[in-house]
Amino acid sequence: MSSKKLHLVSLGCTKNLVDSEVMLGRLREYEVHDDPTIADVIIVNTCGFIDAAKEESINTILNLHEIRKEGSLLVVSGCLTERYREQLQEELPEVDIFTGVGDYEQIDRLIAEKRNAFSPEVYLANENSPRVITGSNTHAYIKMAEGCNQTCSFCAIPSFKGKLHSRTLESIEKEVKALVAQGFYEFSFISQDSSSYGRDMGLKDGLIDIIKTVEQIAGVKVARILYLYPSTTTFELIDTIANSPIFETYYDMPIQQIDDTILKLMRRGFGEQKTIELLNHMKSKKDAFIRTSIIAGHPGESDEAFDRVCEFMRTFQFDRFNVFFYSNEETTPAFTMKPVPEEVIEDRVEVLEEIAHETTTASLKKMIGKTIKVILEGESDEHEYILSARPTLWAKDIDGDILINDTSDLEILFGAMYEVNVTELAGDRLLGTLIKRLP
Repeated sequence: MSSKKLHLVSLGCTKNLVDSEVMLGRLREYEVHDDPTIADVIIVNTCGFIDAAKEESINTILNLHEIRKEGSLLVVSGCLTERYREQLQEELPEVDIFTGVGDYEQIDRLIAEKRNAFSPEVYLANENSPRVITGSNTHAYIKMAEGCNQTCSFCAIPSFKGKLHSRTLESIEKEVKALVAQGFYEFSFISQDSSSYGRDMGLKDGLIDIIKTVEQIAGVKVARILYLYPSTTTFELIDTIANSPIFETYYDMPIQQIDDTILKLMRRGFGEQKTIELLNHMKSKKDAFIRTSIIAGHPGESDEAFDRVCEFMRTFQFDRFNVFFYSNEETTPAFTMKPVPEEVIEDRVEVLEEIAHETTTASLKKMIGKTIKVILEGESDEHEYILSARPTLWAKDIDGDILINDTSDLEILFGAMYEVNVTELAGDRLLGTLIKRLP
């Protein structure tokens, strides 16, 4: 008898992906399939952060319903269903099972019993959670905390994810050790506000404690931290990351704006001057890679404030930055503020994206001629004889790859680390030559 088939779509952020991997862990008796038309169970783990993400989630649900086979179960979980549970249950009769952000570890039971569930507690995976790591045999995301204590004017996340809730240091250490034993050697540590990790447990600078703990775990070769928050990032933390033999000098700190007036309206709890001091301290570190994000069109964003952020983004030269179209979320303080016209926001997004393209190109050009460490990920999308590699300094699935067009006749082992000489920039991708395999 053939086994039951499962198709899972994980939308939104990498924090969501960890929860999707927990669901896969609970549903190991299912055969996971890329083809939804043959699946007995289809799960969509939704994102409910901003309008574009909500739209993508709804479209994905409806498209999968259109093509699913008769008798299959359509299950919808995650942030969107948590945030709009009554409304969606009323408006989406196509869905068989609804669940929110508290029941990932009992997904097998919900499917067996064909029932909805919305636990009052937000789920946070720990070292005992069943989990099937996806997308890599060498890299894993480690979720350190759920929720957020910040009160940003534009962000609805605390309204459905609650206050900061951190895992214990011991729990994180055990999970990393268990994954190392399975062959994983690269880890990205994530949460909504990573630099606040441990504050709910009375830790002063918990992220430094994590760095020191992970450095002692044999078998961890590469690590990085994602999503720092300006007012909870210290100079000491920046130094600890830069001085670590394991953690990459990688700083992902979304600043959202730089103009003082807008930062106050955004309730970012930190002003322009201190934010720039932090960024300059990061930039002073050898081979630092700095990523951020900017929201265009927050209510109150004048032409002057927009010009200010454009000027700053041009001159600071981030290695990468994302641009977000301001999304007016009904449970946020900014919802009642006077909006910036949509066509103005569209123009501003376009201008910022052009600057992002320029600064990313400048960052890539700086790498030409350098010898760097990479992880060989597989064949590239360009050609089967051109390989795809990711510098260990770059975050997986976020910062792109470089193309290897000369292997120097070395033995090729996907998932292994190599030293590479970066030779040129072709279009928007770097080319490199393998020098040697690293232990």
